[in-house]
Amino acid sequence: MLVGGARLLEFFDHPECTRRVIDRDLAGLADFIRQKMDHSHVVVLASGDPLFFGIGSYLAKVLGPDRVKIHPNVSALAAAFARLRLPWHDAAFVSCHGRRGAGSLLRALAESAKVAVFTDPGHDPAWVARQALDAGYEHFSVWVLEQMGTAAEKIRRLTLHQASSMKFADPNMVILVQSDEPPCGRVPFLGMPDEFFLHRQGLITKADVRAVSLARLRIFPEAVVWDLGAGSGAVAIEAGALAHRGQVFAVEKDPRRLEQIEANCRRLKAANVTPVRAVMPAGLEELPAPDRVFVGGGGKRLPDILEKAALMTRPSAIVVVNTVLVSSLEATLAFFKGAGWKVEAVQVQVAHGRPLAGDLRFAGGNPVWIIQALKKAEEDEDGRQ
Repeated sequence: MLVGGARLLEFFDHPECTRRVIDRDLAGLADFIRQKMDHSHVVVLASGDPLFFGIGSYLAKVLGPDRVKIHPNVSALAAAFARLRLPWHDAAFVSCHGRRGAGSLLRALAESAKVAVFTDPGHDPAWVARQALDAGYEHFSVWVLEQMGTAAEKIRRLTLHQASSMKFADPNMVILVQSDEPPCGRVPFLGMPDEFFLHRQGLITKADVRAVSLARLRIFPEAVVWDLGAGSGAVAIEAGALAHRGQVFAVEKDPRRLEQIEANCRRLKAANVTPVRAVMPAGLEELPAPDRVFVGGGGKRLPDILEKAALMTRPSAIVVVNTVLVSSLEATLAFFKGAGWKVEAVQVQVAHGRPLAGDLRFAGGNPVWIIQALKKAEEDEDGRQ
């Protein structure tokens, strides 16, 4: 029994044996192999290493690892970097096979100077280039490797703009390499200076307060985070760096500030931050349930916003509220204590050194209350649900 993709089976048309083409019905394929393997030799053809984005891991899982023998070859990734004579121990890799959206690709570009992309006909090199350009990654160049290992193999280095409108032969893969240092360095990171963000009239959670607030949120990599009253989006963008495998929703009612959030996300490569226009608490029910919620605004609607957010949170959720108003402090404490959450409040006041007469003086900023509310009185050590 010879099993494989149609392209690979063409190389083995000479043996006298029964063939089965691998298609989308993997469950049916596993049933077929299971029925035949006790009285026939079954060979499954896979390119490269079957355990690296290959069918080997699936078959070992469904058939049992003791019933499968793996013979690895050079993976497409190893072959591609060898062709380019580039080290790849520090590279990220993304598979677009059967996936939707560009989230994984953009996160990899934000975190690595070299990114390998396994393409498919619906996510070809032109699509990859357009996604990178739309997200502001002009500082990457692109290598496209077509039909590796065949007589028709072709390797081209292109700009993203060139690749975005071209056609390529299948199969192919893409290697994106950073050619220049991105603006602002490798961002985002925790406690970025306020001047890194576009903002109006100082309406931004200041860097030092932002760092303390994010620490109080205890964000984990897969978290869903809400930033309510997002303003410039500074908290949302830094939260996105912490929840790099999760999602962040920056909710803001002012359309001008929403434009700033969108611009800051593009500039700072915050691929997993989604700006949302809503007059809270309306619209929150349309968002995925959050693990973490930051509230930086709300005004007179603060109690209603807290009630709606608390109702939608997942188990072991944490809500952090920033306020400079005594009335908002009192309202927040009263709400969470009444809801049975564990509440803690701290006041943060930061003084920054300023030069004066050849010496240094410290100018104090406005004090800010940071209220942390935990949905359960006792939680896991890492704060995750």
